[in-house]
Amino acid sequence: MKKIVKGVFLSFFLVLVVGCFALGFYIVSAYAAAAKIPLDEEKLTSPSLSVAIFDSENKEIKEGNMVSGRYVKFDSIPEATKEAFISIEDKNFYTHNGVNYKRIVGAMLKNLKSGSLKEGASTITQQLVKNTQLSSEKTFNRKIKEVALSKKLEKRFSKDEILEQYLNIIYFGNNCYGIENAANYYFSKPAHDLTLEESALLAGIIKSPSKYSPITHYDNALKRRNLVLKEMEKDEKITPQELLTAEAKPIELDLNCEKENRLNSYSQAAIDEAKSILNIPARQIALQGFKIYTYQNSQKQEALENAFDGVASDCDRAGIVLDNRRHAVEAFVGESAYKILEAKRQPGSLIKPILVYAPALNEDIIYPGTQLLDEKTTINGYNPKNVGEVYRGYVSAREALSKSINIPAVKVLSYVGIDKAKAYTESMGIEFDESDDSYALALGGMTYGTNLLSLAGAYSTFANGGVFGEAKFVSFITDKDNKLVYVHKAEEENVLREDASYMINDMLKTCATSGTAKRLAGLEKEIAAKTGTVGKPQSKLNLDAWNISYTRDCTCGVWFGNLDNTPISYAGGNQPTEVAKRFFGAIDDNSLFDKPDSIVEREIDLTEMEENHRVVLANTFTPERFKGNEMFSLFNLPSDISSKWTKLERPEFKTVVDGSRVMMTISCKSYVDYDIYQGGLNESDKVYSISGKEGKQNVSLMLPEEKEKFYIVSKYAGGTGDENVYDFEVIRTTKKVSKEKWYI
Repeated sequence: MKKIVKGVFLSFFLVLVVGCFALGFYIVSAYAAAAKIPLDEEKLTSPSLSVAIFDSENKEIKEGNMVSGRYVKFDSIPEATKEAFISIEDKNFYTHNGVNYKRIVGAMLKNLKSGSLKEGASTITQQLVKNTQLSSEKTFNRKIKEVALSKKLEKRFSKDEILEQYLNIIYFGNNCYGIENAANYYFSKPAHDLTLEESALLAGIIKSPSKYSPITHYDNALKRRNLVLKEMEKDEKITPQELLTAEAKPIELDLNCEKENRLNSYSQAAIDEAKSILNIPARQIALQGFKIYTYQNSQKQEALENAFDGVASDCDRAGIVLDNRRHAVEAFVGESAYKILEAKRQPGSLIKPILVYAPALNEDIIYPGTQLLDEKTTINGYNPKNVGEVYRGYVSAREALSKSINIPAVKVLSYVGIDKAKAYTESMGIEFDESDDSYALALGGMTYGTNLLSLAGAYSTFANGGVFGEAKFVSFITDKDNKLVYVHKAEEENVLREDASYMINDMLKTCATSGTAKRLAGLEKEIAAKTGTVGKPQSKLNLDAWNISYTRDCTCGVWFGNLDNTPISYAGGNQPTEVAKRFFGAIDDNSLFDKPDSIVEREIDLTEMEENHRVVLANTFTPERFKGNEMFSLFNLPSDISSKWTKLERPEFKTVVDGSRVMMTISCKSYVDYDIYQGGLNESDKVYSISGKEGKQNVSLMLPEEKEKFYIVSKYAGGTGDENVYDFEVIRTTKKVSKEKWYI
């Protein structure tokens, strides 16, 4: 037994020795190779950089593609600003030779323990190298290159020069590269005027510009800022009193909203997408000479920009245009101090076709003509309300969607099921939070909401016959030698049947002609649309106003609101729909929706719909005026055929005799004609006729004889089917009824 244990231990020791030797050999070899890599000094000192971006015709787009332009010298940067970055990022900056080996070993141990590469332990020198010389991939080989180049950097430049270069290239979020750009954007001031707490805030942002954004994550940013201040006090860069004073101050931003910032330009959106594709910062894209070729259509871009002219310019707003077939963003316009496509907003009623009606059609739960009862209701404890608390009784699914009535949407969601409906919606690119599990979803009640690009992409699924593909700005990317490094190939998913998509398109065409988007009615195009308005509680003002309109080829999404939640006085059916109307009116698009073979029209019995709120096929005897055409999928046809127009049930009536008069109450149907005869069935004996009346009708007739025979002859309007003849006798009485006349 001891020999076995000894053998196992010896084998393990030998494997460990060999492994360590191999690792050491790998590190030495990789470092030797990395040491031969030249340091590109131009990438460190370039004060102004731009990315080469091209439209769909390969013409260069020059607007909004600057990634840095303001450079500040070391002596102009406040000491508190420099110390803030050193305290939180690299306490030993002025004493190490570019690499902090102690931190690297500690980070490696943590990475081995977690099985990931989350811990970086980079010094300021290493961060400068990573952001200017290397890609952002997290590999040991890149880390070795980073160490080798950091040592070269330290030999070539002084510490002050390295810190200056670092502060001028680091990313602060919201399209801000460098301390001067960040100070200008967040505080509308130059870097040399930054206060202690402002410097600490900016130093805290760079670890994760999205997580620590003072705009979208105030609490995170405040905690991070105060951590920086504590580290500065620990390093004796500020006094305890200065710490207490600075910590007590709230974050006060003064955002620079100048258009030159171009946060929401087409170019900036393309750069952001390219950063994700190449996994490098925008500055690296510019420095390494990558060229970004986009889907921008110059005519549609101009048409979209012109469509916004003079329309509600006192709030944040945006518009986006997609090529449905190619899953491509052809135009984008945005005006805000924040990045609109990174913000999530409540979609309001725009969610109804995506989450509710399209899934219900695809699951064969409803037809466009299905009757839905619009009434006050409670579903699983949820009490939805209509706008203005107006309830319409029975309405068709088509009318409910086109007029954006709330109650029917909630009911249909309950028929589909929340989980199944969400699965459809997620397949069309809309993300939900785990807590999004109530019927309020039918009205757009999401925890965090979604964005304009995602909503427009979801609607393009309908235009594409049920096929979804994520829309992109970037078509392809080349390197500095014009070699392809990326080509957009949309991953498509068939989410809906073609016929379900066609039916939702047809229902939303009704919305564009007579529903909430009826401003589009004058366009001579086959266009579908939906609006959405998100109200502010206890206020007549709103927070978001939406319109998504689309043809077979093109989808246009429009949003008005304020990303700081300042209320607006606009609604989806007004200003956003006006912008969509202007855009589609300015472009050449006469595309028609593709009608699949599985879409059919059938005649239904309108009387059955009116009486019993059922979609029932008409029979051969149904008169034309009581027929209606309705759209169906061959996979979901009504199984019932109307039993009317062949055999007619006898009419319901009652009589009251008052002396020499007989008073009748007949329960009439609008599609049945009633003739009353007195004494016989000759035409001369007819004393009263009722036609086209619904409900109870009162009739008063003379009773000249002691005993009189009456006949009620009922037949379907138009003479279809058999007559129903019912006869009865009436005897005169001396008993008087109430003097109040109850008949007409």
